[in-house]
Amino acid sequence: MIDFTKLSEKFPGTHIHWRVARESSKGDKVQVLAYLENRDVMKRLDDVCGPENWKNEYTTSPNGGILCGISIKCGDEWVTKWDGAENTNVEAVKGGLSDSMKRAAVQWGIGRYLYYLPMTYVPLADRGQNFHKSKSGQIKYWDTPFLPAEFLPQS
Repeated sequence: MIDFTKLSEKFPGTHIHWRVARESSKGDKVQVLAYLENRDVMKRLDDVCGPENWKNEYTTSPNGGILCGISIKCGDEWVTKWDGAENTNVEAVKGGLSDSMKRAAVQWGIGRYLYYLPMTYVPLADRGQNFHKSKSGQIKYWDTPFLPAEFLPQS
C-alpha cells in the first residue's frame, strides 16, 4: 500500500534550485523562487509508489500550452491529477513538458510546501554563484539563498 504522506516530505536543500522571478525597481536585487527539478519528482514517485505504479501523459492545453497528468495506481484503479504550463523560452517544448509535470506533481503534494516560502530577495553584485542580465543589459550576479530550517527535512 502506498503511503501518500511520503509524497509531500521535504527535500534536502541540495535538491532545491532557484530562479529569478523579477528585478527590483532600483536594479539592486532580485526576487528568486525555489523549485525542484523534474528528475527529483520522478525519483520521489519511484521511491514512494514504485516505478510500475505511476505514469504520466501529456496533451496540449486549449491555449497552446502543455497539460500533464500524473496517474498513481490506487488499489486496482488509476487516479490522475492534471496541471499545465506554457512552453518555455529555452528549449520550449522540453521546458513546457517538464514544467507541466512538476506542476502536476504539486497536485499530489510533491514540493507543494515550496509555495509557502516567504518572498526571497537577494542582492545583485559584481560576483556570485548565479548570473542575471539586468534590465539595463548588464550582467550581475547573485548568491543562492539558504532555505529556512522549517522548509528542510528534520534530521
